[in-house]
Amino acid sequence: MAFKKSNRLLQSSPFFKQILKRCSTGFGKKQEYDQEGLPDDVPKGHFAVYVGKNRSRYIVPISWLAHPEFQSLLQKAEEEFGFNHNMGLTIPCEEVVFLSLTATIR
Repeated sequence: MAFKKSNRLLQSSPFFKQILKRCSTGFGKKQEYDQEGLPDDVPKGHFAVYVGKNRSRYIVPISWLAHPEFQSLLQKAEEEFGFNHNMGLTIPCEEVVFLSLTATIR
C-alpha cells in the first residue's frame, strides 16, 4: 500500500514531470507521442534515460526514483548537465556501472 501511495506522490511532483518531459526526446529519431505528449515506446510507469558515451537508451520504472542509489545518479546528472538542455535525461556514468546498479535494484 505504501508503495502505491509513494508512486502517486512521485507522479504528481513537478520534479517527476520535468524528468519525464526531458527524458522522452528521440534525438533525431521520429517519435510517436500519445495524447499526453509522452512517447509511445515508453510503457506507462516508466521513463527513458541515456547512459554512457554512446548515450544508450534504457527504459526504467518510475519506482526507481525512490531508490537511494538511483537518486544519487540523478543528482550527478543534475550537477553535470542540469535539466535545461535538449539531451534527455542523461546519466553520467559508464554503461557497465549503470547495468550493475540496475541489477541490484531489480
